[in-house]
Amino acid sequence: MMQVLLDTGPWVALIDRSEGRHTECLAWLRKYEGQIYSTEAVLTEVLYLLNFSTDAQQSGLDFVLSGAVIIVPSSLESLRSVGALMKKYKDVPMDFADATLVCLAQELSIRHIVTFDRKDFGIYSLKKGQPFMILP
Repeated sequence: MMQVLLDTGPWVALIDRSEGRHTECLAWLRKYEGQIYSTEAVLTEVLYLLNFSTDAQQSGLDFVLSGAVIIVPSSLESLRSVGALMKKYKDVPMDFADATLVCLAQELSIRHIVTFDRKDFGIYSLKKGQPFMILP
């Protein structure tokens, strides 16, 4: 079964019909058969960006509550890795949410990420220098 990570931009676009890439993300989600993972940091960004509507925020939470997105909480060990990643990529710079996704990718051996941030995720690498496979 395929596994992907979900970043903030596509998650917001799935919920907010006014987003320019809403239709593209919805088409991807309808075809996708596999598990979708994300982090609490990404969920926080999603809910912040959907703060224009409590209904939209509830939809963001419903993705998690319905099991559509599996949230993997940070541990002390993963937070240490996040800090190291943010130092490694300080010239990009890497933000906290991105660092949690890269750390989770390394922990779960997931190479596929659903993101609009091709520039940064094109720079970030996994163990052994493997690049991310960016969707949609």
